[in-house]
Order: sequence, then structure tokens, then C-alpha cells
Amino acid sequence: MKNLKNDLYLRALRGEKVERTPIWVMRQAGRYLPEYRATRKQAGDFLTLCKTPELACEVTMQPIDRFGLDAAILFSDILTIPDAMGLELVLEEGIGPVFNKPIRSQGDIDALGVPDAEQDLGYVMNAIRVIRGALDGRVPLIGFTGSPWTLASYMVEGSGSKEFRRIKGLMFESPESAHQLLQIVTDSVIQYLKAQVAAGAQSLMVFDTWGGMLSTQNYQTFSLAYMQQIVSAIKNDEACNGVPIVLFTKGGGQWLESMADTGCDGLGLDWTVDISSAKQRVGDRVVLQGNMDPVVMNTSQQQVADHALEVLHGYGQHQAQDKGHIFNLGHGIQPFAKPENMQALVETVQQQSGQFHE
Repeated sequence: MKNLKNDLYLRALRGEKVERTPIWVMRQAGRYLPEYRATRKQAGDFLTLCKTPELACEVTMQPIDRFGLDAAILFSDILTIPDAMGLELVLEEGIGPVFNKPIRSQGDIDALGVPDAEQDLGYVMNAIRVIRGALDGRVPLIGFTGSPWTLASYMVEGSGSKEFRRIKGLMFESPESAHQLLQIVTDSVIQYLKAQVAAGAQSLMVFDTWGGMLSTQNYQTFSLAYMQQIVSAIKNDEACNGVPIVLFTKGGGQWLESMADTGCDGLGLDWTVDISSAKQRVGDRVVLQGNMDPVVMNTSQQQVADHALEVLHGYGQHQAQDKGHIFNLGHGIQPFAKPENMQALVETVQQQSGQFHE
């Protein structure tokens, strides 16, 4: 493994003393960048972009080359696992991800198997290998997955949803079937993440996009319990060599303590969470990642700088007992964000955060 020229992000995730706050951004490779749009046009469609390692590498590198962020994140999609299970993912313009063969019966659940990460999802592992070569040790590479609950929600609903009637109906009416589905997905996620580490991912993130629409009890039972399995499996695997893992539940700010109990290294915060209170609650146990409102990225460079400083001040001075802070948005950067605002964000954090690390 090449020595990293910039290991700030990994040192921060390990809770080590750092000279400034590292920054990366969820969906940093995306439609707000003209060079991304050009590469996607070249690919023809989003899934071809994901499944062509050289193109996935190209778009992963674009924000690193342009902005000098402190970490790269694998360009892929959270729905690769269900697609590999045979649910046939398509991305429809104006609608988003849709499965041609969603889960509609107990028989559909019974028919599911755990995909082979190297054979069925080999394009993801090949992309990681190509990206690691292109990065050449500049910054670490983050691998990721959707959470079991989030993946199961898409698999049962067949697409995104506002009410989640089908997956919640399964959870309420047939909890055994819901648990059966979630366990198959969890086993798949564990193998997928282990394969990402073997291919070269140096950090992992679990995106629990839809966990926040559950009650506290159901969140603990149907989402967090399965993320706990994932954290334990990664932490107990010698081949993973202590690779750090971050959990992010959008809308899950009320459950930070329970999330920290999993033994994860970091917690992502959405923009609805007060970072100073989050620090008081769990900041000596896990690194906090976040949490500027993504919509600020469509305003002015001055607004971006002001809001970034607000987040940095919110976390405050890094004390010896704190695990630390990684700057990010509170969710993914949006297509209408201005590239010059991303530049302003990165420069503000990289130039101004040192004062909080004296």
C-alpha cells in the first residue's frame, strides 16, 4: 500500500491530533460539475458510468483534481447489491432509480441469494483498483454501501417513496419476513464491504438514507441492529486491518448515542442536528462528520464561507478528550450547486480551521 501524501482524513477518523479539519463532500463527484456531465454524456447513461471502471475513476478524480479535497469517495451507487441480486435496476429520467423486478412476495424473498462480490459486483472492485492507482497516494479512498434498511426499502417499494407503505407494511404485518430480507441484505453488504477493503478502500461509510422515517423502536430493531452487525463484522475481520467505518442516518440525530454504541469510528450528521450538542453527547466516543446545509451551496461564496465557519465554530476547539470533526455537508451536494462555491467551501475549511486545532 502506497504511503499517503495527505492522510489527514484517516488520522482524524482515528481520533488523532490533526493540524486542521479535513473536508470531503457527499456526492462530490456529480452533476454540479461540467466535467462530470461531459463524462456522463460520453458514457451514455448513469449505470454505464458506474459499471465502467475507467469512467468511474475519471469522475471520482474530477473533484480531487479541481478542489484538492482531503478524501476521494468511490463513484458508484448504493443500489448495486439489489441490482446484482437480479432486481434489474434502471434509472429513469425525472423519476430516479426503479427496479423492474421488485420484491412483491415471500417467494421473492426466498429466492434471493448473496451476490459474489468479486464476480457479480466485480466492476465495483475493479473501479476501486483503478482509482487507487490514479490517486497514487494523494488522498485516501472511501468505499461505501447503503444500509440494509435503505436497500430493503428500495427493493420492496421498487423505487423511492414518500410514505414507504410497502416496506413498512411488511415490517408491521410480517416482521419475520422483513428480518429475513434484512439479514440477506446485511450478509451481502458485509461481503461487499470486505471486498471493497481487499480491493483498496481505506475507509468505509454506510448510508442509512431512510432510517430516519422509522420510530425509535423500529429504528433500533430494523435498521440499527443490522448496521451493528456490519460494524462488528468489519471490526472483527483481521483482513480489514482496522479500516474505519462511519455510519450516517439521515434524520437520525435523536439516536446518536445508540449509533455510537455500535463501535463505529464516526457518525455523519445531517444539517438538522446542532453540532455543538452532538459533540457534548457523543464527541468523546466517535468522530463527527458534517453538517452544513447543502442548499447553501447554491447561494454566494460569502454565504458559503460564513456557514462553513458557523459549523467550525459550532464544533469549537478540539480538546484532548474529543474524537474530532470531519467537515462535510449534511447530505449530498445537489445538482444546482455552483462549482465556485465548492472552491470557496474547501478553501475556507482548509485555511480557517487550523485555529480550532491549537
